[in-house]
Amino acid sequence: MTSTVIGTPDPSALARFYAALLGWEVRRDEPDWATVRSADGGPGLSFQYEEHHHRPVWPGHGAAEEQQMMMHLDIEVEDLAAASVYAVGLGASVAEFQPQEGVLVHYDPDGHPFCLWVAAEE
Repeated sequence: MTSTVIGTPDPSALARFYAALLGWEVRRDEPDWATVRSADGGPGLSFQYEEHHHRPVWPGHGAAEEQQMMMHLDIEVEDLAAASVYAVGLGASVAEFQPQEGVLVHYDPDGHPFCLWVAAEE
């Protein structure tokens, strides 16, 4: 696998958001396609232009015809509160519904949910 592709009305802006959030680099930045990768390689994220993008509904309790969440990213962090403040400062928002302790669900600027979480100490 080389990448997870996320639909967006603005690939460049969403790539910059995730590059800043993850500490990665924007590797490709074109009007309909952008990619971000970590400096050490591995799979990355790609952002594809979608003219008719609709923000997903999460949790999936909306009407059947509403765009449902199709995937989300889990991002492990060391300090949940600090990571949340950082993400919000970049343009994310905190979801009203939170499913469990130790995880904070956010929406990226285009409405895709992602989870910040802290691994339980062993």
